[in-house]
Amino acid sequence: MDIAGRVVLITGAAGTLGRAVAAAFAGAGAKLVLVDIAAKGLEAAFGAESDTKLPLVVDLADRAAIEAAVGKAKSKFGGVQIVCNIAGGFNMGPAIHETTDEFWNGLMDLNAGSVLNVVRAVVPGMLAAGFGKIVNIGAMGGVTGKGNMGAYSASKSVVHRLTESLSAELREKGINVNCVMPSIIDSPANRADMPDADPARWVSPAALADVILFLASDKARAIHGASVPVVGLS
Repeated sequence: MDIAGRVVLITGAAGTLGRAVAAAFAGAGAKLVLVDIAAKGLEAAFGAESDTKLPLVVDLADRAAIEAAVGKAKSKFGGVQIVCNIAGGFNMGPAIHETTDEFWNGLMDLNAGSVLNVVRAVVPGMLAAGFGKIVNIGAMGGVTGKGNMGAYSASKSVVHRLTESLSAELREKGINVNCVMPSIIDSPANRADMPDADPARWVSPAALADVILFLASDKARAIHGASVPVVGLS
């Protein structure tokens, strides 16, 4: 695949999906900018900086920190060509009428604000280069609202709309923007939360990473603004 030598920034890199995505891109020969807020998680997953990887501890709510991270990536590798916005999270919530500002804003910042802050930092460089690939993580839960999931569903729906709007703005300038929509990802946390479920029916992190890798490749050059369901058997 045409990923070899390209520079990919992965947020949430120390998480279950982030590690799988990093492994997929490393296997394809990419240079990795590995961003996460968890310093110990980054170190455990990826070790020290090398010629092909740059682990960076970054709070995605801090625009200045993200700008600095992109600057470090440019200094080391010459710029970011691919972005995988993996960072995010899920929380069941109270009923809509009982939702606090703190809970609402927390999920919006985690799932949608992180995407907004990252693209504000990387898109100017992509525009200057006339090339870029952005893959966001939406969710099937962002397609329709369900009880006690209002804040989560809304935050992932925002990711879908950001994907569509970014694509409309950037598609004529050599930049592809797309999104994957997993159902339930097979992760240690989900296994612990749903011990009676069959994880074989869920989406494996490696399978989802394969779809993300494809969307970041030139084989997906004609795909713009898509939200791709990746649901396994669930």
